[in-house]
Amino acid sequence: MKLFFRYKHIILLLMLTFLAVKPLIHQGLPPTHDGEYHIIRFYEFDKALRDGDWYPRWAYDLNNGYGIPLFNYVYPLPNYVASLLYTFGIGFIDGFKMSLLLATVVGVLFFYFWTKLFFDKIAAVTAAIFYAFSPYRFVDIYVRGSVGEVWALAFFPAFLWAVTLLMQKRKIPYVVLAAIFFALTIFSHNIVGLMFAVFGFIYTMFLFFICTPTKKMLLASLSVFILGVCLSAIFWLPALGETSFVKNLQLYNVDDHFPEIYQLLIPSWGTGFSGKDLGNQMSFQIGTANLLAVCAAFFLFLRSWKARDKNKNVLIFFVMSLITVVCLMLNITRPIWHFVPLLNYFQFPWRFLSLVILICSFIAGAVISMINGKKRKVSVSIIFIFLAVTLSLSYTQPAYYHQRSDAHYLTRENFIHGTNSQGDMFNTIWIAQKPPLKKSKVEIVQGKGIVVVHNSKTSLLTFSVMSDEVSQIVVNTAYFPGWEVYIDGEKILVQKTRIGSITFPVSKGEHSVVVHFNDTMIRRVGVGISFFGLVVCLGMLLLRKKLEKLL
Repeated sequence: MKLFFRYKHIILLLMLTFLAVKPLIHQGLPPTHDGEYHIIRFYEFDKALRDGDWYPRWAYDLNNGYGIPLFNYVYPLPNYVASLLYTFGIGFIDGFKMSLLLATVVGVLFFYFWTKLFFDKIAAVTAAIFYAFSPYRFVDIYVRGSVGEVWALAFFPAFLWAVTLLMQKRKIPYVVLAAIFFALTIFSHNIVGLMFAVFGFIYTMFLFFICTPTKKMLLASLSVFILGVCLSAIFWLPALGETSFVKNLQLYNVDDHFPEIYQLLIPSWGTGFSGKDLGNQMSFQIGTANLLAVCAAFFLFLRSWKARDKNKNVLIFFVMSLITVVCLMLNITRPIWHFVPLLNYFQFPWRFLSLVILICSFIAGAVISMINGKKRKVSVSIIFIFLAVTLSLSYTQPAYYHQRSDAHYLTRENFIHGTNSQGDMFNTIWIAQKPPLKKSKVEIVQGKGIVVVHNSKTSLLTFSVMSDEVSQIVVNTAYFPGWEVYIDGEKILVQKTRIGSITFPVSKGEHSVVVHFNDTMIRRVGVGISFFGLVVCLGMLLLRKKLEKLL
């Protein structure tokens, strides 16, 4: 009983959060935009892991068995989570739902821990509930099925918590923790990760200037981002450096995805897609409870303008951030989207709703913290929580569930043999159209001989060739930098067929052939930088007492 009262706020928080994720426990797969894509990705990623690739980059079965470098470009963290769950007997469909549930719980807890650094427990619980029940979170979970964005929304509050503690306590472990959470946010979703990185850097610099700024603390703050970028280099460096080798990475036109102001303000719900041609059938609402919290913040802030409050500057920062973010979602800022480098990389202006969740939820906590008197504070908090839950709870109910097993997706050609993306995104530039499905992985297209395949894995193919004459071998795998061919232990030049697969000649006689997918130079550099970042983090923890004297 003592334990219950000690952690009553966290227990209450988890109980209410359960209402937000309860439908994920239901049997079956709720229909979402990306959910079925992720089931296939989980399977292919897990297959690569079990084939010995500790950091997979190649999806073996996709593209009619020719494969695509999907994982060289797609955020890896949700796939690792799914593989871990699969190890414990949880299938990929249930793993998808469990991953969304776990990410929500992690995010809610860290949001509570972060806001508790500014507010009391009652206000922090209120803020965390607003975070859990913001409508766009339910769009991500129950409409889009964007498991990567949900994980990014989980780790970014953890980063904010760690970097805030760094500014308050000036301890080296918080530098390392903030860097790790920053890297995990990027590993969760590269696009949202970049958005959060920009906001996180501005937030960190803001805290730096309102605390006692010193050159040493500035160095510590910058170290967080440098280390985070280093730790995640294994992912982002090859993804950026090898973009020219794949198709359609910028498939979406940002001009087609600006929400109207009424769509942000007026409650609505739809499970359709974004886009002018599609009628913008998705919900872009900020949320009624969030808007009420913002209005209440303006009222209370103006009423107590002259009062001294240590969090007043922080509230101003978040209000100004909200105004900026909302403006960036509107069509009036279209020129900015075309002028500012990398801004159109976000694809959809409404993606800034992810930041709106964080900002509005923090403001809701700030409102509760500004109320005087514990009884009044509790009463207003209950009203706020009631509104946040009841106004959004209906959005957690999927229209129906697909009663399917993993095998439904893993045995159907339209799923397992596709490219796992719209517009053949991530397919190699050397493949003009979808290649034909072949019965054999290796063929002799010129000459005569026999091929015996010994081993066929995600990134390794070994076989023997007994050729009566000089022959041309075709491996029905899409050519991509990193594929290497060794005949009798000697590396040879890899050629490309007309359709973009791997081909090479063999001389007369019996030969042992190894086709291996290796890291290119830029991938090795990415691995090296990440390893360096890890070593630096460990070194900082070992030398923390000496380093903290400098802070």
